[in-house]
Amino acid sequence: QLQLVESGGGLVQPGGSLRLSCAASESTSDYYAIGWFRQAPGKEREGVSCIRSRDNSTVYAESMKGRFTISRDNAKNTVYLQMNSLKLEDTAVYYCAVRALRLLVFRQCVHAADGMNYWGKGTLVTVSS
Repeated sequence: QLQLVESGGGLVQPGGSLRLSCAASESTSDYYAIGWFRQAPGKEREGVSCIRSRDNSTVYAESMKGRFTISRDNAKNTVYLQMNSLKLEDTAVYYCAVRALRLLVFRQCVHAADGMNYWGKGTLVTVSS
């Protein structure tokens, strides 16, 4: 059973940066994609970004474009989320997840949380002054 462990969350001021890590217990290269999702208090879970395994294509939710960057290091079985220019509304628990099956349209990955097969337990990001 694939296990995912997120780290790197914490308290940061508005405008600051954080880098989240998602360490997998085994190689994720054979899975279709890895994604980051988040859930703020009292809100529904939303997609943040996904990276496709076969070619490292990436997709971002609209509000994260230009501020967040997803990347992976296959040698370390780790996926990262670099978050810059953080805003108060970025406060949430951030989860990484792995999708086994192919999507017809990759960019739908950030809207397809229900189709992710494995989830980490999350890491809390708090943006506050």
